[in-house]
Amino acid sequence: MKKLVAMILYSLVVALSSPVQAEEAEAKKKWTNEAELSFVNTSGNSETSTFAAKNLLKIKFTDKLEGEWDIAALKSQITDKTTDRNELTAERYSTNLRLSYLFTERFYSGLGTGWSRDEFAGLQNRYYAGAFVGYKFLTGPKHLLKGELGLNYADEDYTTKKELKNFKDKDFVEGRAFGLYEYALTEKTKFSQSVEYLYDFDDRENYKVTSLSALTVAISDIFSIKPSYEVRYVNQVPVDIETTDRIWTVALVANF
Repeated sequence: MKKLVAMILYSLVVALSSPVQAEEAEAKKKWTNEAELSFVNTSGNSETSTFAAKNLLKIKFTDKLEGEWDIAALKSQITDKTTDRNELTAERYSTNLRLSYLFTERFYSGLGTGWSRDEFAGLQNRYYAGAFVGYKFLTGPKHLLKGELGLNYADEDYTTKKELKNFKDKDFVEGRAFGLYEYALTEKTKFSQSVEYLYDFDDRENYKVTSLSALTVAISDIFSIKPSYEVRYVNQVPVDIETTDRIWTVALVANF
């Protein structure tokens, strides 16, 4: 499974990156890139620092074929000034690749694959590959609403292993449901809300829900300020680990 995902990741990276150089000579730009960066540092008896970064690359190969590649990282640590000791409190990494084919302006389907790690949530590694179909119910300019349904083959390794079925390293087939709504309040301000639901067909108690709410305010043609609130819920977790993570961030966004 891991070799299959690695091969798909490599193939999609090549497919996503190679057209960028070829299209430099073309007058019409066929790719966009959105980079987010946030950093918070507090000091006193203890010092806390949090770093988060995201990048989303979109490429339009043809009028019908589109690709996306996103990467994300989050790291937070506390430094005790009396002992000069550092302690990690959060660390998460992920990357995802998607290739979509547009049958019509509204209906599309595609393939996706990715990897993630969140050791503080008990997840050492997660690999997945799958297919999806999607439909755009609203296409703008003020409102965008789309939904997706899909199937993934997932492989998960856990940091905390119990002699129970639920917490052994395992691979399984999961269902995926995704929804995204965007509302352009003004020409420079946009609200977005997304929800993703993952369901393990082998174990109905193993499901995950991720919600992301964000407000993007443009301050120039390139830069924006983006406050966001993310909730990650995992129904089955190892003992003594919280089922819900909540993250507030305010990021500086650069669009190219």
